[in-house]
Amino acid sequence: MTIIDFIVSIIYGIVEGITEWLPVSSTGHLILLDSFLKLNVSEEFYELYLVVIQLGAIMAVVVLYWKEIWPFGLKDNKHPWKPEGIGRYVKADKFVMWFKILVACIPAIIVGVFVDDLLDELFYNWVCVSIMLILFGIAFIVVERWVKDKDPHVTTIDQITYPQALLIGAFQLIAAVFPGTSRSGSTIVGSLAIGISREVAAKFTFFLAIPVMFGASLLKIVKFEGEVAGSEIAMLVVGMVVAFLVSWFVIRMLMSYIRKHNFNVFGWYRIAAGVLFLILGAMGLLKM
Repeated sequence: MTIIDFIVSIIYGIVEGITEWLPVSSTGHLILLDSFLKLNVSEEFYELYLVVIQLGAIMAVVVLYWKEIWPFGLKDNKHPWKPEGIGRYVKADKFVMWFKILVACIPAIIVGVFVDDLLDELFYNWVCVSIMLILFGIAFIVVERWVKDKDPHVTTIDQITYPQALLIGAFQLIAAVFPGTSRSGSTIVGSLAIGISREVAAKFTFFLAIPVMFGASLLKIVKFEGEVAGSEIAMLVVGMVVAFLVSWFVIRMLMSYIRKHNFNVFGWYRIAAGVLFLILGAMGLLKM
């Protein structure tokens, strides 16, 4: 791996770390980046790279929210499975949360296992990405105006019901089908629309990303049939490490931001980005 490859890998990690959590579509921004700054990897490995690099970003969630997601331990166990014995070490409320997250994963699992490659073939193009950037940008603005004077009736993750979790998973499915939607964007818009607070919507989206992206990465690795060069693995590792570090700061900043602000700024940004994509695509500058 040359110094240029190292720098390019760092840039990809920075873009992934920022756009994975902000509801602006990491796929769209990586497509734009690829059109002007190429990774020195094979085409087959690049498709794998775009998915697996997200593991670095996901690990930032795991580390930041470890106490909120780990379902075992005696310390701070306010809801033990049983008052005595080994059950004291099981955090029943955390298990319930993970059951809800798994319910929300069901739609994406079905699509990912059976029609993932077909969807990439049909919709992985600059026209689809541009349109979905714009449509969900408008959706953010419309939903924010709709809930502006309404108090959310779900203000903690514990209050999310199983039907609501499944509905959030259905919104996530839109992102699984149409690149450019943004997984976080679709789930946050859906969550706000059904009365979930911004902070809980964002946090549930973060937690939901853990099994979804681990599963997506595993699926891509299993399906990968090409040969991998040592330099390609090195670039992937660099990208993942940088994505982890950047994600750490972005998540903390986003959670601080949404405590006092709405998501309108991301809606307008998506619309502007979608228009830019349409212009660049029409000019033949987007390579996809």
